[in-house]
Amino acid sequence: MTPDLVLLTRVAHRDREITGARLRDLLALLAGDPRTGCGTGRLIEALWPDEQPENPPKALQILVSRARSQLGGDVVVRTPTGYRLALADDQLDSSAVLIRAAAAARCARDGDHSAALAHADAGLALWQGTVPGEPEDDSRLAALRAERRTAHRALTRARALALARLDRHAEAAGPLAELAADRPRDEEILVELLRCEAATAGPATALARYDDYRRALRDELGADPGAAVRAEYRRLLHGLTPTVRHGVAYEPNPLLGRDEDVAAVEALLRASRVVSIVGPGGLGKTRLANAVARRAEMPTVTVVPLAAIGPGQVATEVAAAAGAHLLVLDNCEHVVADVAAVVGDLVASNADVRVLTTGRTPLGLSSEAVYRLPELSLPASVALFEQRARAQRPGVDLPAGEVERVCRHLDGLPLAVELAAARVRIMSVSDLAGRLGDRFGLLRGGARDAPARHHTLHAVVDWSWNLLDPAGREAMRALSVFPGGFTVAAAERVLGGDPLMLLEHLVDHSLLTVDDTPSGTRLRMLETIREFSAARPGADPTGALLDWAREFGLAHHAHLFGPEPYASAVAIKAEQENLQHALRLAVDRDDRPTIAAVTAVLGGRWLVDSDYPRLTVLTRQTSWALSHYRPEPEFAEVTRGALVLALAATFGTEGARPVRAVVALRRLGPAAPDTVLAAVDRVIAAVRDPAELQRLCESPEPLLAGAASILISYHREAAGDLDGALAAARQALGHFSGPDLPWLRSVNHCRVAELCLHLEQGAAARDHLLAALPVMERLGAQSTVAGARTWLVLANLQIGDADEAERWLEGVAAVAYAEELESSSIGYDLGVRAELAFARGDSDGGLRLWRRVADQLRDAGEAYGVIDPWVMEARSVAVIAHARHGRLDLVADIAAALPARLHDLLTHPLDNPPPYLVEQTICGTLLLAVATADLTHPDRATGAARMIALAERFRTLHNFQPTMSTAAARADAGKADRRAYEEAVSSYAHLGGPLLRAAAVQALRSRP
Repeated sequence: MTPDLVLLTRVAHRDREITGARLRDLLALLAGDPRTGCGTGRLIEALWPDEQPENPPKALQILVSRARSQLGGDVVVRTPTGYRLALADDQLDSSAVLIRAAAAARCARDGDHSAALAHADAGLALWQGTVPGEPEDDSRLAALRAERRTAHRALTRARALALARLDRHAEAAGPLAELAADRPRDEEILVELLRCEAATAGPATALARYDDYRRALRDELGADPGAAVRAEYRRLLHGLTPTVRHGVAYEPNPLLGRDEDVAAVEALLRASRVVSIVGPGGLGKTRLANAVARRAEMPTVTVVPLAAIGPGQVATEVAAAAGAHLLVLDNCEHVVADVAAVVGDLVASNADVRVLTTGRTPLGLSSEAVYRLPELSLPASVALFEQRARAQRPGVDLPAGEVERVCRHLDGLPLAVELAAARVRIMSVSDLAGRLGDRFGLLRGGARDAPARHHTLHAVVDWSWNLLDPAGREAMRALSVFPGGFTVAAAERVLGGDPLMLLEHLVDHSLLTVDDTPSGTRLRMLETIREFSAARPGADPTGALLDWAREFGLAHHAHLFGPEPYASAVAIKAEQENLQHALRLAVDRDDRPTIAAVTAVLGGRWLVDSDYPRLTVLTRQTSWALSHYRPEPEFAEVTRGALVLALAATFGTEGARPVRAVVALRRLGPAAPDTVLAAVDRVIAAVRDPAELQRLCESPEPLLAGAASILISYHREAAGDLDGALAAARQALGHFSGPDLPWLRSVNHCRVAELCLHLEQGAAARDHLLAALPVMERLGAQSTVAGARTWLVLANLQIGDADEAERWLEGVAAVAYAEELESSSIGYDLGVRAELAFARGDSDGGLRLWRRVADQLRDAGEAYGVIDPWVMEARSVAVIAHARHGRLDLVADIAAALPARLHDLLTHPLDNPPPYLVEQTICGTLLLAVATADLTHPDRATGAARMIALAERFRTLHNFQPTMSTAAARADAGKADRRAYEEAVSSYAHLGGPLLRAAAVQALRSRP
């Protein structure tokens, strides 16, 4: 396939020459990273390095327009930060050569030298017979060509090696000699050159070259040739034949996803006398060992399968393979003691032998290096599934999402993937995914040429299970109660006593995997093994799990909001899956102490993470049990913590409501406000009593005063008093400056930053966010971190620093406030990118992004059945932006629907809304959108100017700037009718509450 865009030898698009040095450099810059493209700033700096034009963004837009006129309008496309080429890699010669070079190297590693040669020839053909030289000048095009010289050299090298390995010695000798002259220390080239010269010019020529190389190496470096070169020298001297292989199986189909594992085992074999590939059944140890055996360059390689061999027979089997330089002993786990004895004697008596074993447990020899074979990656599992499924039914439909869903449940076990793929003979992938709850019943019926133990997934695991002693089986059954892995301490709690030796035994048998994590060392079972173990008969470990979970909750619940929250935050996050499992069991058993302890830690963790959907579900799941629990003294405080978190979750998502937790807290009695949760308990109790709340603000107890100030901040914001809300939030921050409470201070900084953004105090918002971010990052509060980083983009846009805004945006993949996507996050990142586009002067790009946001949210408000602040804000900003840029027609349907929605909000206000839903500000924002849309109609200009003044009195959201800046709105009003605007500002200045709403209703009704 000929690329559409050619840059390596000339500059042309579909054979049409592209002229203009700067235009060529633009294409070269975009071709350097075709998938992500280049940011506007980088393009400007590179294209005008010496002296930039008067208006660089405009000059770049003109240059891009020239490119589009010559290449077509769809070849150079806008990105959120700049531009990129909308071309596939094989449509661009500078990318195609990299693909060909990588493919040639991959095929060479896999031993497919014909394919390697084909890729190398195709890649070199892209240079059209020329050889790239030194850069002709300092242009970006010359720099790109110079960068691709490395790919040309790699392809030339790959071609020469492939020719040699295909025994095309005469064709390979010349290119290999040139490569050896250019890189005289490349021993892989030298080995093949020696073979080719021996075949074409005779062994004497090859031996002379070896002697010259050996002498030069010793004179210059004082070193000897490498092992491969010396081996070829010995073969030349003695006329030895190539490697003899006995019992080595050839691949029935390509081995996927194991290139790194093959290389790792080969490296271990070079360094160690004995290497053991260890892993659970069905992981592909045998295929990996055979792949290594096929590639081994030793005089004799012998594979001895031991699966059918019993104790006492290993020595006989190994004796039959006497003389092997690489001895591969496959499936050793059931005779591991015999294998260890035989291999130990063998390596002690023969210095030339290397041994590679496979099994589910190591040999335990001092000469042994263990390679624990990892599970297949998800992409490799998907590729294997697709390969085997199409082999079973060539025309089968393989939806990518469903295939990935299936593979995620198969633990990266190649055998499980192949057994699952075989099911597509009679069912769809979707049906298969739905049946994976019974994986052992589903995954059976392997290939006829597979061992009997590989015909079902159950048989594979059962083979390992039967190798365990009773204590090992009992431990596996008990530990299967942990779905999320476990620590040694947790295992001690469940198993009792000192289980270290037993755990090591299970790790050695590949039934447990050891992982190093941020929370420390953890052990886990593959889900397949865990399900098998849980189904075995034995004592029920549920009680032990609940004991562990209860003790864990008691140990960690108070730390999250204390002076040292970090270790507990990491520990709770690591145990989250286990704790959720324990909570379900505790609810089923009505184990209220455990419910309280687990709710306290999970609720605390999810509050820190701002994971309100999970927190809400948790509250509903546990509210009945907690409200009817009269705790023993040792569980009083953990129960208080769980109840306060339930109250906080309810207040944050639904507003002040009479809930069971209030009664339960009163029954517990007051606690000294010396902890965050105890202080919140006191403050929430006063939520409906303004006088008491104000009294608490003046308390000498800093936690109490600070918590009350935060609550007053939300009250004032709901009343439209943003300045008062900010003053209260800052007062709270002052109260929290004394106690060393990292999370509380950090979340308060975020609250102050939020209000500063609303009040267009971007610099202050930025400073508070930068103060909060390190703590949230250290706590692992990813949702909060994502939100803070996004607000930093908005804060920098407010102060006019687009470069800094773009820098923060590059670190935010998307704004996600919860694992399950809420409407409050749909399209938020696109809105942020739209405002950055406006700040960069790209109005078309900004409008296009806001239309994408509006499209994504088209049905969101109705779907959730309540006012969604983000939906209202996004639609308003989209209308304002399009009206201001003269393209209201593109969102006319949205603009037409806003007045009725606004009228409904004004005439039917919510009773006691949650704190995140500030109705007055939402109404102000909608008023501004209606007014800005009306400005496009000359007969509505005066009324629109007055309505902008009314929107200011309501207060509007200012997060998305430049669109939502007060200055821009006032400029619009002044341009329409300055006198009417100024008179309206004066007349509305003293309105509030119902009168302000009535004025807005009247303004809507007065529109022509």
